[in-house]
Amino acid sequence: MQAIFARTGQTVGWLNDNGVIFDASSHYRAFVRDKKVFTYQGNYLGVLDRGFFRDKQGHAVSFMKGASGGPIPPIPAIPPIPAIPPIPPIPPIPPIPPIAPIGTFNWSTLNWEAFLGG
Repeated sequence: MQAIFARTGQTVGWLNDNGVIFDASSHYRAFVRDKKVFTYQGNYLGVLDRGFFRDKQGHAVSFMKGASGGPIPPIPAIPPIPAIPPIPPIPPIPPIPPIAPIGTFNWSTLNWEAFLGG
């Protein structure tokens, strides 16, 4: 699993190899399909672009190690060892999302929790 970091460098979640996003408490919260991020209720949240999770306006909300093409990320804290997460349900077929805006070099006003809340 890859750690997801907030703009402050703190670990806020994890992305597994199947595109499932877990929060810091190892609860599944969202999933990634074709670089688009959705909740398990089918709500479109934004995109995963070159290691940055971006909101609907293209602003960076969080990042993963090696992210590029966005704001300068801080040096991330050493992530904790992730807990063994529960097996998430099969994601629903997501709706057709809007065309994603071009990514900006700005940080979003949304924090990670607000982003996941839709």
